[in-house]
Parts: sequence; structure tokens; C-alpha cells
Amino acid sequence: MGFFSTVLGFCGFGVGISIGLVAGYFLFIYFQPSDVKDPVIRPLVEQDSETLQRMFPEIPLWVKNPDYDRVDWLNKFIEYMWPYLDKAICRTAMNIAKPIIAEQIPKYKIESVEFETLTLGTLPPTFQGMKVYVTDEKELIMEPSIKWAGNPNVTLAIKAFGFKATVQVVDLQVFAFPRITLKPLVPSFPCFAKIYVSLMEKPHIDFGLKLVGADLMSIPGLYRFVQELIKDKVANMYLWPKTLEVPIIDPAKASKRPVGILHVKVLRAMKLRKKDLLGASDPYVKLKLTEDKLPSKKTTVKHKNLNPEWNEEFNLVVKDPQSQALELHVYDWEQVGKHEKMGMNVVPLKELLPEEPKVLTLDLLKNMDLNDVQNEKSRGQLLVELTYKPFKEEDLPKGFEDGQTLQKAPDGTPASGGLLVAIVHEAQDVEGKHHTNPHVRLLFRGEEKRTKPVKKNRDPRWEEEFQFMVDEPPTNDKLHVEVVSTSSRMGLLHPKECLGYVDINLSDVVANKRINEKYHLIDSKNGRIQIELQWRTSS
Repeated sequence: MGFFSTVLGFCGFGVGISIGLVAGYFLFIYFQPSDVKDPVIRPLVEQDSETLQRMFPEIPLWVKNPDYDRVDWLNKFIEYMWPYLDKAICRTAMNIAKPIIAEQIPKYKIESVEFETLTLGTLPPTFQGMKVYVTDEKELIMEPSIKWAGNPNVTLAIKAFGFKATVQVVDLQVFAFPRITLKPLVPSFPCFAKIYVSLMEKPHIDFGLKLVGADLMSIPGLYRFVQELIKDKVANMYLWPKTLEVPIIDPAKASKRPVGILHVKVLRAMKLRKKDLLGASDPYVKLKLTEDKLPSKKTTVKHKNLNPEWNEEFNLVVKDPQSQALELHVYDWEQVGKHEKMGMNVVPLKELLPEEPKVLTLDLLKNMDLNDVQNEKSRGQLLVELTYKPFKEEDLPKGFEDGQTLQKAPDGTPASGGLLVAIVHEAQDVEGKHHTNPHVRLLFRGEEKRTKPVKKNRDPRWEEEFQFMVDEPPTNDKLHVEVVSTSSRMGLLHPKECLGYVDINLSDVVANKRINEKYHLIDSKNGRIQIELQWRTSS
């Protein structure tokens, strides 16, 4: 009886399965539900950015959002530089983290927290896209989308209550949308003074945490707690409008804005050494500030005098009193040949108190090398009076640069033209074969102007201004500048001699409004002339 029951049971099971499969097939083929609608097919171009992001979460932002630019070049650059960036970032992170850890661990009764290993691994972050903002301020604003699924190795050794535990951070993932602002923009490399970093939304941070080989994040509830804690802490510190400020260079120094005036009064020199064959010298003083591209100031020449008195005053524009210094050089003037150096000295501006005149007696040295035994020789002394006068904020004019502000052309200037101004400052190392009494001859569109002659001087200074009124900008014209020496004696032999010339293209003057440069003179061995050109218009 048991055997027959077993056989019938198997047969009943097989028959039931067969009948069920046949009935299900017919129901699936011939019976359709009435409440099912056909899907609506829409092209992707009609979808908004949020819908696309839900449908394709891994598509880069530069595809989904036209405001973001593609930055494959940056990803390639970071990929090549990552081994070096890894070391630099880790070193910076340790320097930042150490004082923070030292400040926080006493609160939790921890003895010490030290980095055993710190490396960011071999996988660099990638930029999914970057948005750049254009503003009217002197700043550059960028918002990159950063994703980093790295393999860092960060191991911390923690000591507390006499025990030591090793914690390792692995499998780090970071998704962030920071805002990076470079400002202010300055004309010195790297062309920005500070970096401001802030987060536009809470970052996504995921990582594994191992303690004694066990994964702490597998503990129920701990993973979500740590995730939210980190997000909240980071957001409280750097979520916009809060920022992390990273100084790069001093903005005042980088922008090269003047901060004061150094008033120099060259009083006299004492006990100078004899340089001429007849037992005397013809001294003069050149002075300038370090880190300044402007030409040196000069005193007059005191002929045949070893204890000259000048009492001449000069004003120099100061841009950084903490790093700049006043250089003073004493030379012996020579009518023929190179001027011979008699001595020098340097005065750091940081040694001067603001608004307090200081009289200094400086020993003249051969150079500023303290170990040079030749500095032990007596070369005389130079007496100067220095006064540093810092600017007040309201006294500093806007757009102040190199002490010059471009003037407008006078009334009556043609509307389509302007005023070409040529300022002849000085020349250096101009030397004639028969005489050196130089004056400058300017020739522009057939109009000629001349400076006054300076007798027996290889380094003449004129400081004379000349003006040419023109009906249209002289973009295709040249200014002919010629240094000429005229004999001071009556005679027919060699009455005039050309000491050198230069033709200056005026297109740069029209474009830049003002140039002030030194030009090498053609047909002169070492001669140079400093000419300042301005293009003034009525508008």
C-alpha cells in the first residue's frame, strides 16, 4: 500500500506541474492587463539637467551643464605630476595637522597622536568639469567638480592610558564642489596674492577605518555616524560663505604700490682718495633704491675736490621699506674713459624711523662683502641726511605708479589727434673724439627741437620737455634723437660731432600712452640716452 501511494504521489506532482505550466502559458499569451500604458519615449535633449543626472549619474558635468568647461588637459597634468604632488601635499598636510592635533588631544586625555605613514596612493583625483566666473573685481573665481577614489595609506599611532593602538585609513572616496578664488590679482608672479577656498555644498566622504586589523566601519551605526560627523565638521569650517585663506605673497609688496617717500640730502664727503694724476679727484654721488627699475639719481660733479660739499636733495619712491635699501656710490668723473669708482655703502630702510631725520656718516667701502680685506682700506666718508615719510591712506593717489600721472592734452588740441611729449632726461657714456659738449637734437615730421648744451660732460643731464602737436596719432612715425657735441672754441676744424643717434618707433607710445626707457645710441661705443615719451589726448 505504501508503494502504490508513493507512485501515485509522484504522478500527481508531475501532472499538476504540467497542467500549471500550460495554463500559465495560455494566460500570458491571450490575456493582457487593461491598465498598462505604452511608455513615453522622449529624446535626451528635452530632459532637464536634474533628470539627466538621475538617469546618468556618471556623465561628466561638462556634458550635462554648459556652464562647466572640459578640463582633460588638467587631469593629464595631474596624472603626470601626481608622484610629486603626493609628497608635497602630504608634507603640507602634516605641517598643518600637527599643531591642531597637539591642541586637541589634551581634551580627550590622549598622550600622543603621530603619523606612522602618510601617502595618497597612486590614483590621482579627477576634475569632472570647471566653471569660471567673470567679475569686475581683480579676482579669478573657479568652481571645479572633483572626484577622487584613491588608495591612500594613512596610519596613525595613538597612545592613551599606557596603551598604543594603530589606526589605518583605507579606500578613501571624496566628491566635492569647492569654490577657489584667486585674489587680488597682482603684476608679480604667480600673479595672485591669496587663495580662498570654500565648499558650495557638503562633501561626500567615504573611507574604511581599521583598528588592529578589524574594519571599524562594519560596526552597525558607526559608519553613518562618522559620515555625518565629518560632513558637519567640514561644512561648519568651510561651507560658503566661510573660507580657508591661504596667503601666497604680500599684496602690498606684490602690487608694487608706493608706500612712502625717502628724502635724501647728500651733505658732503670727507677725506676722499686721490684718483687724478694731478693729485685731486672730481667726485659725484649716484644713489638709488634696491628693487627699483628707475635710473639712479646723481649729484653734480665737484671738480678737483677731496672734501666736496653738495647739500643736494632727492626724493625716492619707497615700495617696501622692510626689504629695500638705499645704495650710495661715489665716482670720480673722467672726461675721457670710464668713470672710476671711489667707494660705496648701503643703508637698509628698516633702520629708519618714520618722520625722523637721521644724519649718517658712512665709511666708503669697495663692496659690501664683509670678508673682503680691501674694505679695511680708508676710502673716505660720506655724510647724508635721510628721512622716511610713509604715505597715509588718503594721501596715496589712485593709479599711482612710478610717481607719474599722465596729463591730458591742453584745450585746442585736435579731437582726432593729440600732443606728443618728449622728455629728455639724461645720457650716459657719450664721448666725442675731439670734444664732449653734448646737446640733444629731436626731429619729428620736419620739426626740430634742441636741448641746451652741457659742457665737458660724458654723463649729461638735461631734464627738458618738448611738445609736438599732431592732427592724428603718429602710429607709423619715428622720432629721430641725435646727441651732438659742439666745440666751445672758435675754429674751423671739427666744429660739430655726432656722438650717437636712435630712431624711436612711436606706435608703442600711442598704444601705451607713456614709455620711459633707455636707448643704446647707434654709432656710439657705450652711449645710452633716457627718453620719456607721452601721448596725451583731450579725452
